[in-house]
Amino acid sequence: MSRFSEAPRLPLESAAQWRAWLSEHHDDPEPGVWIVWRRRESERPALSYEALIEEALAFGWIDAQAKGVDDERMMMWMTRRRPGSVWSRLSKERIARVLASGRMTPAGQAAVDRAKADGSWSILDSVEALEVPDDLATALDAEPEARRHFETFRPGQRKQILRWLVDAKRPATRQTRIAEVVRLAAQGVAARDR
Repeated sequence: MSRFSEAPRLPLESAAQWRAWLSEHHDDPEPGVWIVWRRRESERPALSYEALIEEALAFGWIDAQAKGVDDERMMMWMTRRRPGSVWSRLSKERIARVLASGRMTPAGQAAVDRAKADGSWSILDSVEALEVPDDLATALDAEPEARRHFETFRPGQRKQILRWLVDAKRPATRQTRIAEVVRLAAQGVAARDR
């Protein structure tokens, strides 16, 4: 079994309980924890997903995989945010609420400061704004049929494509992905449309 599957499960009844756990364990050497809480559909009171995420962000943590435990409960993997991991618009909006409410901790602020310093805080801004980067625009302009189809893709499809390009670690990978986007767009197919 992996450390991931053997990680502890933390049953939660309140956001305050989650915050207390994070206060004590946010810098533990363990990779993370499965939090377990009641589904909204449960007959008993359920925790707000937003409250859980905001508390995690306040300590520099992030949510990952979520899955059902049973008809009543969900569990979600929570872990420290790795340096260089990108910040979505939603995460930044949540950070603003955490700051405004005075719940930000030094660990959470350090994660934000690190992201702003290394560029991971803003790398998705152009994706969220659906801004087509120059290299993709040039490639699409060279194939008018691809450009025509690309412009008809739903915003969510274009966002997936743009995120795929941003996620490329090497310039050669990015160029390969751009070629794939153009090739598929010429056929009316949105790359990464899953």
